[in-house]
Amino acid sequence: MSEKKVSLLEGFKAFLTRGNVVDLAVAVVIGAAFTQIVNAFVTGVINPLVGAFGTKDLESYSSCLKGPCVTDPKTGEAIEGIRILWGSVLSAALGFLITAAVVYFLLILPMSKYLARRAAMQAAKDGVQETLEVSELEVLKEIRDALVAQRGGPAS
Repeated sequence: MSEKKVSLLEGFKAFLTRGNVVDLAVAVVIGAAFTQIVNAFVTGVINPLVGAFGTKDLESYSSCLKGPCVTDPKTGEAIEGIRILWGSVLSAALGFLITAAVVYFLLILPMSKYLARRAAMQAAKDGVQETLEVSELEVLKEIRDALVAQRGGPAS
């Protein structure tokens, strides 16, 4: 039973030191910091731009689903009616789109291009290696043919 605990601990240690966990932790920390930047951008830039066409805050856009919507001015909670806050959903969707665009254009696209170049270089290397192997094979065939000719020539 003690052997099983040791193997579990060794497996856990191997999992932690594999590198993927560290990469994932770094990605989560950077993602959280980047989310704050995107939220500030949406709140500070996008919301006022949208507010130029309507209310000053994108998150204040809403519709009343049932009855007249009356809110308490002190707390902002609905007293009557059912309010759908579609502006906050739109704000979150804009934040997501901005985050996805930045991640794609600054991380995914350059990494894809880098990996494609690396694969092309590896394929070129493999092609050169294959050419060398083929030429070596041809030389070996010529040597074999020459040896056969030498062996068969005087005996004939």
